[in-house]
Amino acid sequence: MKQNNGTWMWILMVAAVAALVFTGCASKGLTPETAPEVFPCVAGGEVEKDISLEAELADFSCGFKKWGGADTLHFKVAVKNVSQKPQRFRVNIFLDDGKAVGGLIPRKTKKGLLKPGETASFVYPVGGVTTQPMSVILRISTLGQ
Repeated sequence: MKQNNGTWMWILMVAAVAALVFTGCASKGLTPETAPEVFPCVAGGEVEKDISLEAELADFSCGFKKWGGADTLHFKVAVKNVSQKPQRFRVNIFLDDGKAVGGLIPRKTKKGLLKPGETASFVYPVGGVTTQPMSVILRISTLGQ
């Protein structure tokens, strides 16, 4: 009995291509079902950053968590004060689908502003977003004294 190795090789190649197509090789991003606990915030790697000279981005990561009864995208932003005086920072995150979130770090000033060399963080949920975005604009600016 003679085997035809060329035919089997073609069958395996077609099966491999079909498996890649059906498993989502070119997917639009992560979903709550497929995402690890923490992942890069942008599927395509396009993060446009506009960060004030007084600030240093210490962490910018994403994850899906329950919020408002559904799994939604959460951005964790940590900012380090690299200036010589206490600061408060405004954070804005703009997504490719037109949604935006943001806030202030530190959120409240009862305990004072962020001292030089200190790092503070906050987690921003984006309601209604259940997939990883393709591009993000991150802006961090200082508030006037």
